[in-house]
Amino acid sequence: MNSYVLEFQEIDKTKLMVVGGKGANLGELSRIVGIRVPEGFCVTTEAYQKIIGQAPEVNALLDQLSLLKVDERERIGKISGKIRRVIEEIAIPRDIEEEITRYLSKLGEKNAYAVRSSATAEDLPMTSFAGQQDTYLNIKGKAAILQHISKCWASLFTERAVTYRIQNGFDHCKVYLSVVIQRMVFPQAAGILFTADPVTANRKVLSIDASFGLGEALVSGLVNADIYKVRDGRVIDKKISSKKLAIYALGEGGTAEREIEPERQKQETLTDEQILELEHIGRKIEAYFGCPQDIEWCLYEDTIYIVQSRPITTLYPKHFYLYVKPANYNGGLTLKVI
Repeated sequence: MNSYVLEFQEIDKTKLMVVGGKGANLGELSRIVGIRVPEGFCVTTEAYQKIIGQAPEVNALLDQLSLLKVDERERIGKISGKIRRVIEEIAIPRDIEEEITRYLSKLGEKNAYAVRSSATAEDLPMTSFAGQQDTYLNIKGKAAILQHISKCWASLFTERAVTYRIQNGFDHCKVYLSVVIQRMVFPQAAGILFTADPVTANRKVLSIDASFGLGEALVSGLVNADIYKVRDGRVIDKKISSKKLAIYALGEGGTAEREIEPERQKQETLTDEQILELEHIGRKIEAYFGCPQDIEWCLYEDTIYIVQSRPITTLYPKHFYLYVKPANYNGGLTLKVI
């Protein structure tokens, strides 16, 4: 029997091809004692494959897309645009809709949700694909959630995602998409936590980007974040930015940019206590996954929630291997690990 929906608690890293990188990481995060992850579920890649299987036109367009090279941008744009339109117009089959509805009812159909894309070639140790597919925040009501699931499926074929796959040698027909449906948290502050300094690659220094409102303002580059550096339980550096805008959730659904009151613009986003709590959480998650992590967090009613974690893919290897010619060179080389 096909399973079109899995709760986070049913998911672990072995389910990568079923729920994509983001979904698999959320399943693993939900298993870490003491880490708060907003509850949710994944619409599996089986649902996506069933949708594509019902559209012969998509397969014909995929065959055309597979022949293109990176520099054929106009053709990539034209064909990928057609694929997106076809996918968004496909009615979600009743059996898939019923399963989604059943899980939504368990969590509360009237709640607001984040609807996020999770591709099978995403959030992996060697290829991040971060931001390649769509995310929709504060989606309310079953009809809107179903519509945005279709939008996420279609976003596997944005020009950016298609071009990135061509550059990295991924077969368009072998990358599938799951959709994460996660209870919305309406944070007073949010941001990104790197368990290794992304600028210096120092693995002993943890770096936190923070701003008011939803983290999307920071990810999209709308605001300059406060940046905190932490090492061994001590805040070693702070850069407090002037934060003029924030993104907040609207009561009727969706989000909007708002100006921050002048007296709050240069206020620190986090207290030292919150910074050190984030360090503790970050190190715990890093230890669980076994490598440095890029973690999305949000602060709601003074409680920190984790909404995503992925490996940092831009760090240098842990050790550099340097071949050194000794002073008394006799034809051999000395290997030093630094």
